[in-house]
Amino acid sequence: MEQENTKVLFNADCPVCNFEIRHYEKYAQDSALPIRFDDLNSDALATWDLTADQAARRLYVLHDGELLSGMPAFRVLWAQMPRYHWLARVTGWPVIRPLTVFAYDRVLAPLIYRWHIRRKAKAQAA
Repeated sequence: MEQENTKVLFNADCPVCNFEIRHYEKYAQDSALPIRFDDLNSDALATWDLTADQAARRLYVLHDGELLSGMPAFRVLWAQMPRYHWLARVTGWPVIRPLTVFAYDRVLAPLIYRWHIRRKAKAQAA
């Protein structure tokens, strides 16, 4: 049995995260790629040494024993998938890399996280 060397932790309760990561999961399954996808809302979170709140703030990928988050995590995930190799390369270019990191760290991840917190608060209040 082949050992999975890439594991992805994502928030399946987040519609944006779930849509995107489930797409990658289906592609990985259809292509027989050894990538495991863990929902942070499952028992799998216990194996990650992260809190649910930490995990909800950004994408995490464990690859060959190295824990990555944010855009570096996306780049490693994309590099494992033949259809997305080009995206890993382009977002790693010296001029592009800092822009993508800034956009993810300062805009996208905080925006999606705040939306997640508001949705959770609304659900608890209902």
